[in-house]
Amino acid sequence: MKFYIGKILILAVLFCSGFPLAVRAEKAPLVVQIVVGSMRPEDLERYAPNFCDGGFRRLAEGGTRFTRAAYDCQQTVTPTALATITTGCMPSTHGIVASHWRDYVENLRVSLIDDPSVSGLEYHTGGGQFSPHRLIAPTVTETLKQYSPDSKILTIALEPESAVVLGGKAGIVYWMNDELCHWRSSSYYMNYLPEWVKQYNRERAPLNFVMQPWSAMLPTKEYRNRRRSDICLLLPERRRGERPDTGAPVRDLSSEVVCRRDYDRLIYTPAGNSAVFSFAKLALSLYGLGKGETPDLLNICLDTPRRITEAYGPESIEAEDMYYRLDRDLEDFLTFLFAQAKDREVTVILTSDHGTSPSWDLMTGERDRFNVAQFEMILESFLDARYGKQAQDWLLEYENKMIYLNHNLIYERRLSLADIQNEVATFAMQFRGVSHALSATAMRTSYFGSGYAEKMQNSFYPRRSGDVILNLMPGWIEKEEAVRSSSGSMYGYDTRVPLIVYRPGQTPRRVDRKVEMRAVAPTVARLLGVPEPAACEAEELREATGE
Repeated sequence: MKFYIGKILILAVLFCSGFPLAVRAEKAPLVVQIVVGSMRPEDLERYAPNFCDGGFRRLAEGGTRFTRAAYDCQQTVTPTALATITTGCMPSTHGIVASHWRDYVENLRVSLIDDPSVSGLEYHTGGGQFSPHRLIAPTVTETLKQYSPDSKILTIALEPESAVVLGGKAGIVYWMNDELCHWRSSSYYMNYLPEWVKQYNRERAPLNFVMQPWSAMLPTKEYRNRRRSDICLLLPERRRGERPDTGAPVRDLSSEVVCRRDYDRLIYTPAGNSAVFSFAKLALSLYGLGKGETPDLLNICLDTPRRITEAYGPESIEAEDMYYRLDRDLEDFLTFLFAQAKDREVTVILTSDHGTSPSWDLMTGERDRFNVAQFEMILESFLDARYGKQAQDWLLEYENKMIYLNHNLIYERRLSLADIQNEVATFAMQFRGVSHALSATAMRTSYFGSGYAEKMQNSFYPRRSGDVILNLMPGWIEKEEAVRSSSGSMYGYDTRVPLIVYRPGQTPRRVDRKVEMRAVAPTVARLLGVPEPAACEAEELREATGE
């Protein structure tokens, strides 16, 4: 009798203390997080007339939709945003400022996910040595594994960086080998690839989705966008070249996309989304997500929309057609998901890593772009003239709007690093296209509570960020081959993203208040029944959790 009373008292103490019970007796939750690369929130309305009922429209009209969700930082690039989503903190805390940065001690370029201590699984010619060892702040996946060791955690993306950052240091993570279009992982996450994955790779299943050529899904007159490069429109309408209701011609643009490999034909066409969802359905079923007595988490990152938007621009028919095909893929996946976990509490979260800029060649008078190579050359010449030409370069690298100076050379010459940083920031402001420039010293020693400086400071991590951080003028992007649109600014077209939390049977809701994307991680944690990640800086979205 005392034994049973003791058990009841322990459970009562846990309940009253507010400590979440990760293991639930009934209907253990399954949370599915889908991150669509470079999706703007207005895309949900813009393309809604051609969406089916069971895809984007099902989520947007049936879930809790946060219409003013945004990132509150300047470094809106994919790894930084994914880390924010899964840790619940700013780049200034989680430390993921870019895909690469400079080690100031050895002046070496550091890659975010490269890890020579691990092995790529089934990489016969080497490669695949990826892990999250450089992730600093704990993620939702780690927290779930800590409080519920039996929970299943699965993360899938075409690009290894997206998969590793979103998956964090817990669970099973898969990405695609860009040489063979095979699904891979590394020894960090598992000892060997399961046999079903090997068989799936042997069958070359992802290539079944490749379209040669990429043909439009709808008649030309159904598309709202009027720019095309590679997509094949319906021939009669293409010859006419007009949209009956507006008379607006389709503008044919040159294409810089070169698809030499099967992987390119996947990631630069809607086939990439289809391949990810196909593998996700198989993995979800074989791992039994949503069928156990503990909460499970499935992360899916779609890199293809980002690549297509970068290459063709958000105003292109290619981007629009991709969304229509993604909508059908999403409908198919959701149907499968809810059929598999019909007796479980399932939540689907749809969001994006960032938006994207207008295409630089959108108007007749094309916008100028920021010429990085020219900027580096002129800056190096300025430092040579100011402090003397040296055997080593004063400038180590320009990466993601960050300027890295040669600290070793500066210290050898017994110069003031702070003074040089401030001079470079002042000099950079003279360039066309540069809107703001802040030195690392200024961000270390000052607190900016609002405006552009606050967003730049939110993206600053002292040990990894550059000596000077730039922000370009609205509409400006860096000049890159085969890139029409890009992200990485503090402007609304980059920071604003869709955010929908959908649970079958819930009352649809539209929330118009401002929501910062750090709130996603604690919301996912609450839905899973575990504490928020340790470094989390935001509160959960109570409209989504029902609290």
